[in-house]
Amino acid sequence: MGSNKPLGKKLRLAKALKQNRRVPIFVILKTKGRVRFHPKLRHWRRKKLKA
Repeated sequence: MGSNKPLGKKLRLAKALKQNRRVPIFVILKTKGRVRFHPKLRHWRRKKLKA
């Protein structure tokens, strides 16, 4: 993808990048392991964004 993007698309991609993080360790410990995985976790090659 080229480096020239509209601002809206760039902001959506930045938001998706920030969402793509694992659940923090303290959350797993605080919930006694009930919250383990992040449903919005996305791999860049498997799942494509609609941004």
